[in-house]
Amino acid sequence: MSLEIVQAKIELRELVDAYANLTDEKKIDEQMLLFTSDGRYTVYVGESLLSEVIGTKQLGEDFKSHASEVKRYFSMNGQHVVKVDGATATGVVFSQIKMVRDEDGTEVITDYSVRYDDVYVCQNGTWLIKERTANFIIFDARPLQG
Repeated sequence: MSLEIVQAKIELRELVDAYANLTDEKKIDEQMLLFTSDGRYTVYVGESLLSEVIGTKQLGEDFKSHASEVKRYFSMNGQHVVKVDGATATGVVFSQIKMVRDEDGTEVITDYSVRYDDVYVCQNGTWLIKERTANFIIFDARPLQG
């Protein structure tokens, strides 16, 4: 494995971790800087397509709307497997996401197990997300205890 590929893999891991950190901090405008201007974000729950958004303007609006309904996020990334091919790459990231919402005065926590299938591009020396497909595999909602 070449030094360039090793460096790209490090930078791509930093990219997906920055995405998760900015989600948790609700820094949507900064998060949009991690996408290409024509970035695509697609969400599946099981086999069903839930949404598909293209472009950082629309994506930012969509993320802000969602974030306004969430009191707190907590994300953890697991394995990240990437294949680098010059200035493009594909990757799979497994994540655990917790979201706390208020439902009729009760805090409800939802745990999500998510597989992200990503397409990345390197533009002007910076890796960006061109396509991210979120596959929500397992989710569990319950009143928050404590």
